Amino acid sequence: MEFSEVIGIPFILFMIFVAPIWVIMHYRSKNKMGQGLSDQELTQLNDLAHRAEKMADRIKTLEAILDAESPKWRNQHD
Repeated sequence: MEFSEVIGIPFILFMIFVAPIWVIMHYRSKNKMGQGLSDQELTQLNDLAHRAEKMADRIKTLEAILDAESPKWRNQHD
């Protein structure tokens, strides 16, 4: 078996089967990225942003309580 057969046959199989699928999947994913978020994804993102804001408010409240009850709590290390 010659060197060109050893390299040539897998290369031809790659070009016939793998390469077209690879190119199609690549451009399909690029197209989806260019379309932006779907309505469901946008709703989920807004919900998560709202939850994050509520969590931040809760953290601020807890920190204010801790500051009032134990002013040196921030300086404590494990």
